[in-house]
Amino acid sequence: MTVSRAVISSTPESDFVLGIDIGTTAVKALLLDCAKGTYLASSSDEYPLYSDHPGWAEADPMDWIMGVKQAIARLNAHSNGCVSKVKGISVCGMIPALVAITGDGSPVRRSIQQNDARTMCEITEIENKFDPEDIYKRTGSTLNQQHILPKLLWLKKHEPDVFAKAAMVVGSYDFIRAWLTGNYGIEANWAVESGLYDVAEKRWIDEYLVAFGLSPNLFPTIGQPWEFAGKVTHKVGSELNIPAGTPVIFGSADHVASALAAGVETEGDLLIKFGGAGDILFCTEKAVFHRKLYFDLHDIKDRYLLNGCMASSGSLVRWLLTLLKTNEGELWALDKKAEQIGPGSDGIVVLPYFLGEKTPIFNPQARGVIFGLMLHHRDEHLFRAVLESVIFGFRHHIEILESSGYQIDRVFATNGGARSELWRQIASDVLQREIIAFPGHPGSALGAAIVVGRSLGLLSGTSVTSQIKVQAVKHTPNPMNRSRYDNLYHIYRELYERNIDLFTLIDERSSNG
Repeated sequence: MTVSRAVISSTPESDFVLGIDIGTTAVKALLLDCAKGTYLASSSDEYPLYSDHPGWAEADPMDWIMGVKQAIARLNAHSNGCVSKVKGISVCGMIPALVAITGDGSPVRRSIQQNDARTMCEITEIENKFDPEDIYKRTGSTLNQQHILPKLLWLKKHEPDVFAKAAMVVGSYDFIRAWLTGNYGIEANWAVESGLYDVAEKRWIDEYLVAFGLSPNLFPTIGQPWEFAGKVTHKVGSELNIPAGTPVIFGSADHVASALAAGVETEGDLLIKFGGAGDILFCTEKAVFHRKLYFDLHDIKDRYLLNGCMASSGSLVRWLLTLLKTNEGELWALDKKAEQIGPGSDGIVVLPYFLGEKTPIFNPQARGVIFGLMLHHRDEHLFRAVLESVIFGFRHHIEILESSGYQIDRVFATNGGARSELWRQIASDVLQREIIAFPGHPGSALGAAIVVGRSLGLLSGTSVTSQIKVQAVKHTPNPMNRSRYDNLYHIYRELYERNIDLFTLIDERSSNG
């Protein structure tokens, strides 16, 4: 699939840069003409996400390489060969995925994704050895299933032969950057979200690793998003039709790149990202931590992000469509049917914890719940209830920000789910806020391209949205739906609180076979 804002053509004034996004199920490549503010985007074929056991989420890094090749080949074909004229490259991806590699860069196994929930026992093991308060004060996040140390301990314990082959550990976009350049490094936000990095001292916390018999040398050099990381090798350049020697920067976490591309640049800006996972990003001008959220560096120097991440969002919609035997081509019709039902899905409330949950509850034992089903309910009721559940999760995060004294001035919405007019309006109604949505926005790949464009001086540091025009759609809340959604949101919160003990019990029973 190719999405274009404008026809890309090479002129003497063209300043092309390439942004690559390593997504959960596909790679997107984007060619940005910095001089004109126009872009062309292309996606690879989808690749699988593996969940061989309950709570597992894995991907094959070799699928990412194939995806990069496919996406860039399609981009080159649709741009009249302009990929061969790029002046710089940036890669972004989901974090913090764990990719264990050999000394020559070959993966020793599938990656363990950021939303993987297998490490409950390892988290307890770490809590018994280190004070969770110390972990929070140093890393900016409470110990949770997303962290890298529990995943390393799981790998060492359950796959010792595989672990022994690992010379380095990197993230998804770090792996692709290393493939492009032959240089190994880690972008700063992967380090920050790993749970192994002291944010104030800007160093790995070696004592956490040594205490469990792990080597601090597992991690290569750390770089800021805009810093030079290497040059495209002759071998890879010839495969991609990109000149050898093209500079590659460290790149970005995908959700941070999305925030940049949406115009989240000043304190008070908030992004709700309708991706495979559900991200909520709030911009601050000071480095502040919150116990129920993650902390991120922005792709803009001296800006920071408080980050919420729901383990499943778009992935939950995709799961439901599979069960309903509905393909994406029929999604528009299902949207229209669900729109006719009205707020509340005729009495269904869903808890979207189908992969456990990260923020704000940090409970890998949480489970998905479909509450209120009756015989008259149809596909469209379930579909709308799932859409509403994700927005209830966004509302939970906004309440946490506001109760901590933060003022939210603007709310932006991006990524695949933002193409749904119904989902956008549900967001405005549940949150009771104006939503500025970008239904055709290419998302993270555009953010990655902007970072390299700025790094090379091809884009100024002024507002992104003033330089690169993307169609925006505004949604205002319907006050008639406020009371209904307030009541349903209360049920949503109560459903979780009343079932915590049962989640623990069912997790123990499934673990014991």
